[in-house]
Amino acid sequence: MARVSQAHLDARRRQILDGAALCFARGGFHATSVQDVLKEIGLSAGAVYRYFDGKDELIEAVVGEVLEVLRQVCADAAVAIPPPLPDVLVSRALTRLREIRPGVLDGGAWAYPRLILQVWAEIVRDAEPAARVHAGHDAVRASWERVVASYRAAGLIPRSADADAMARVMIALAQGLVAQEAVLGGMPEETLVNGLRALMSMRDPRS
Repeated sequence: MARVSQAHLDARRRQILDGAALCFARGGFHATSVQDVLKEIGLSAGAVYRYFDGKDELIEAVVGEVLEVLRQVCADAAVAIPPPLPDVLVSRALTRLREIRPGVLDGGAWAYPRLILQVWAEIVRDAEPAARVHAGHDAVRASWERVVASYRAAGLIPRSADADAMARVMIALAQGLVAQEAVLGGMPEETLVNGLRALMSMRDPRS
């Protein structure tokens, strides 16, 4: 029997995960069956069970990938020294997220924001993925804190600026934009950049 290459095995696992992610984004974790995933990817049950013991393990793998992709997008944003200001940085992070996970649903909607909402809903229900999400959030926050440290080193913000607070707010902003994309649809990149830039330019005349 011919030996199956590791590249083939990796590509097949990628196919299963991508198909499962689309199914979960479309119908949610608990309304989606393994049969739905099989239909999406056109493989036999045996091919899927070679990689995953069942739906719970498939969900765990998809949740893990969502967290890792978000962490990597934030880590990539922290590479430039100094990094772009938040109006460009947040927009660039969302654009990069779409490049990494471009899958769309039947109506053309970007699937990944809906998948992220499903992950958030799952952590409310189940303590085990909640622990993974908290750990993933800590890793994402550390990446954004490095961005803030670069701002400080470049003299863009006061040395007394609270890096943790700024990181948390930027994460919350990105999460809110993802939720809006999933529920209401996205906004043009120019609108996002211009809106953030206008907010950043505000000055209190009373101070």
